[in-house]
Formats: sequence, structure tokens, C-alpha cells
Amino acid sequence: MSSPETDAGVHALPLTLEFHGRELTITPTVVETDRGLILIDVGPEGAVGPLETALSDLGFSLSDLWMVVLTHHDGDHAGGLAELRSRVDVPVAAHPEEAPYITGEKRPIKGDGDRYPPGTVDIELVGGSRLSTAVGPIELLETPGHSPGHLSLYVPDERLLIAGDALVSDGDQALSGPKPEFTPEMDRALESVETLAALEIDHVLCFHGGYSRSGSGRIAEIARARSS
Repeated sequence: MSSPETDAGVHALPLTLEFHGRELTITPTVVETDRGLILIDVGPEGAVGPLETALSDLGFSLSDLWMVVLTHHDGDHAGGLAELRSRVDVPVAAHPEEAPYITGEKRPIKGDGDRYPPGTVDIELVGGSRLSTAVGPIELLETPGHSPGHLSLYVPDERLLIAGDALVSDGDQALSGPKPEFTPEMDRALESVETLAALEIDHVLCFHGGYSRSGSGRIAEIARARSS
């Protein structure tokens, strides 16, 4: 697979919208399965309309969604969940440490002011869980640090990492580590980067910055540079 925008079953959905008074570009991802689409991260409040348009451009609709997997509870990833659930009956999965923040039992760790509308979590996923897809199994990886129960998703058959916010793709398609100003536990986050560096990865999809052709070598460089 040369890039996840092909017809191989993984589709990046770059969206540009307003978030907290500024323009934000994000990259939710959908993965095809024989039961429908797995959506990885929804986006902030107001993202459902642009998400629906992006799906339509690929020949899909919101009704094709089979499952939503949230990498973590930050508002730019989970804020649009309640609106999505008002439009389509789709189960939502997240790590158990993220679930209370998504459902409203706890306030989000980052940000201030009013939180996003609470959503539901129907399935709790932990590291080692697997999802069957059209591109082979997806392995759920626990990559905490940016948030307590952050999940990344690894597609070994494609040597593809869907990183959430564990990594960031810069404009030149290079990778960098999680942003310190948004990462409360940086030491844990760097341990997570080291874990990712041990995998066979040729390319990465980041929620911020999108697709990068960098892989395990670059991820190892990030781990070494940040820990030195």
C-alpha cells in the first residue's frame, strides 16, 4: 500500500474546521471490514457534517459505520461523539482509563471552560485487543502519556501505524513526538514512543499532520533524541 488514500481499505479523512476559535486540520481514519467501517476518532464538536461529506466522497455514508474507536478523550478527538450518536446507532470503543472522561464522569484533563457533550462508551479496549479488517488484523497498543489510556492502532500486514496523538506528522511528512504542551506525562509518552519503535512500521497516520512515509527508524530517532 503506497498510501492510505488508496483503495486498500484504509482511508484518511483530512478535515479542516474551527476549534476553540482557530482553524484546525485533523485526520480521522476509517478502515473497511466485512461488517462496515471502523472510524478511528470523530473530531471536535461540529465535525460530523464535514466527516459525512468526506465519507460521501469515498462512496460511504454515516450508516456504513460499524464501530467508533477513540484513541483518547481530548475534545478534538471525542467532542463530536454525541452528535454522531444522535445521527447513527454505532457502538463506541475506548480504553477503560479514557471512558470516564468521555462519558462525563470525569472532566477532561486538558482544556478549560465547558466540556464537550458527554458520549457513551459501549466497549472497553485494552492493549493486545485485535480487530478483524479488510487489511488484516489491527492490534490495539497502549501508548499512554499524552493521556492516561491513549491507544494507537497497528496494522502489521501493511506495516502501518495509526498513531492518534502518540506521534505528530510535520508538514514535510517527517514525524515528531507528542507535543509537550499537550502531553501531561511526557516521560510515559516517550516510553510509548520507544514501544512503537520496536515494531515493523513503514508509514504512519497521525491525527495531527496526517500521513507520513517515515517509519520505525524515524520513531527510534525520536525516542533517542527526547530521552538524551
